[in-house]
Amino acid sequence: MSIKLGVPSKGRLMEKTFEWFAQHGITLSRTGSEREYAGAVTGIEGIDLVLLSAGEIPRELAAGRIHLGVTGTDLVREKLVQWEQKVEEVRTLGFGYADLIVAVPQAWVDVDTLDDLDAAAAAFRAEHGFRLRIATKYHRLTRDYLRFGGVADYQLVDSQGATEGTVKNLTAEAIADITSSGETLRANHLKILSEAPVLRSQATLFRSRSAARDAETQRIMSALYDALGLDVRNRVAEA
Repeated sequence: MSIKLGVPSKGRLMEKTFEWFAQHGITLSRTGSEREYAGAVTGIEGIDLVLLSAGEIPRELAAGRIHLGVTGTDLVREKLVQWEQKVEEVRTLGFGYADLIVAVPQAWVDVDTLDDLDAAAAAFRAEHGFRLRIATKYHRLTRDYLRFGGVADYQLVDSQGATEGTVKNLTAEAIADITSSGETLRANHLKILSEAPVLRSQATLFRSRSAARDAETQRIMSALYDALGLDVRNRVAEA
């Protein structure tokens, strides 16, 4: 019996994850070409490496098909309803930082807060006869945030491409999206509301609550936690 560890299959998130494990004496590597999703783990026995897209990892964890997975906090909380019942945060990894924010056109000089956005949305609907559109990939998190902030008279429109460009392309009036530096927002003449972000995200090691577990998987998990310097009680520890 082995445990399955899911990590992002490409890009900087994969590279940083490999580096983080290497710092703890565990080597993760791709065993095929860049188009293959096979990997290997050395430095500890009983672990199979599964390379997945970061967006797939939350669902694989929830389904119990992998025991552990590295992905962004934002993806887990957006994709999994009642995520705490399906996965457990084991450790934040100290990279992959990004904020999920709400941004509006810089020309909206009187809109800086959620209260301002609510007023602007009401005025927009009165003038145009339909609700202000907010483009996002993060419907659940954005909806909860706006509801808590008292914003009404808006509609979420799905964006799976370059969300920052939707305002310029006249398919939305505002956006809710992930940003790390804000440079793309500024390039598209958008500004972030002066409120706390919807979510502060970073790469995190999660454990599935439903993956099959027996004495052998428990032993392997304990050995891995020891190598990573983690408490077996699965408390979240800062990197």
